[in-house]
Amino acid sequence: MALALPACGLQPLYAGGGDGAVARGLADIEVPAIEGRAGWLVRNALIDRLGTSGQGSARYRLDIVLDDQLEGLGLLTDETIGRERRTLRARYQLVDVASDTVLLDATAGSDAGIDVVSSEYATVAAEERALENLALEVADRIVTRLSLELREP
Repeated sequence: MALALPACGLQPLYAGGGDGAVARGLADIEVPAIEGRAGWLVRNALIDRLGTSGQGSARYRLDIVLDDQLEGLGLLTDETIGRERRTLRARYQLVDVASDTVLLDATAGSDAGIDVVSSEYATVAAEERALENLALEVADRIVTRLSLELREP
């Protein structure tokens, strides 16, 4: 089975582990501050996943603009909202710092459903937890796309 894998053209994305091209490229990405609480959550998740050292100057910069929406759905018989949907979308650009060239311009996003309950505290806590989960999901999608972009041909 191991001999058949190279014949089909598949290549491991993270070949070489921490010394591979993808890992080195990801660690060489600077993530500037992103506006808002969602931005703070996404940036921290990205820094954790990229393995950015924070030392010296980075080869790449990742510019991100977020759109965080919370909308009410599912009206109940007393015309109160019974469910909400939180959507987090990111438009990001991977920029080569030396030449100021955009190497990748893409979007990533995810959404979550939230039950609105009689306790306002529980609803707010659910909205915040949904934002935290969405930030992690969006960061994972961005890192996956960046990994595909930075792999050796």
